[in-house]
Amino acid sequence: MSAAPSNVDLDVLWHDLECGGYDHDLPLWRELAAEAGGGPVLDVGAGTGRVTLDLAARGIEVVALDADAPLLRALDERAAGLPVQTVAADARDFHLGRRFPLVLVPMQTIQMLGGDAPRRAFLRCAREHVAPGGLLAAALADALESFDAEYDGLPVPDECTIDGVRYASRPLAVVDEGDRAAIHRLREVTGPEGVRTAADDVVRLDRVTAGEVAAEAAALGFTPLPHRGVPQTDEYVGSTVVVLRG
Repeated sequence: MSAAPSNVDLDVLWHDLECGGYDHDLPLWRELAAEAGGGPVLDVGAGTGRVTLDLAARGIEVVALDADAPLLRALDERAAGLPVQTVAADARDFHLGRRFPLVLVPMQTIQMLGGDAPRRAFLRCAREHVAPGGLLAAALADALESFDAEYDGLPVPDECTIDGVRYASRPLAVVDEGDRAAIHRLREVTGPEGVRTAADDVVRLDRVTAGEVAAEAAALGFTPLPHRGVPQTDEYVGSTVVVLRG
């Protein structure tokens, strides 16, 4: 997207714009961290630190794991002076050599792993990193109904302006692909002289229920606990949070 200034990291910008403003789940993660004794916490799919920074600002030690190195570099900068360690690793295959009272998987990360086998690979890794009696908590989207660009109620775009350049990301469609839901967004960059570039972005979420994840985890030695919930808002779907004891 040539309209963007060269000093703007678009990976970080789009992640912040599309995900960074969500805060409705933060009270639940704080509550679970308190129940687990206040840390340390492993945040899987940490991105630029939406959850990590919130917990660390409360004095909780957090290890932030993500496969996207540019996002973690931004998190490192933002976490200066806070009890945060970043780890670049694949959630389906990581080995940290330590265990945690709480492993968090916020914002549908567990649905982005690519199907049943990769999800079970993650659960096996998580089992090796949850302390005895510790908790694994993973959020799943409650509703992934399909819609398309002809839908009258398209959400408003997420947008910001930096140095006279406007960045906007608009959800266009949720397409049913059978065992996955494909979320299509249009990302636009408009320069100060009106030069506009645009690109499509697609995120695919596995269609899996909280009960199915709990059953997969139980087969690997976890004990399912009652699910928790994050309510739906006007801007965001709700989540069911699978809670498992190690």
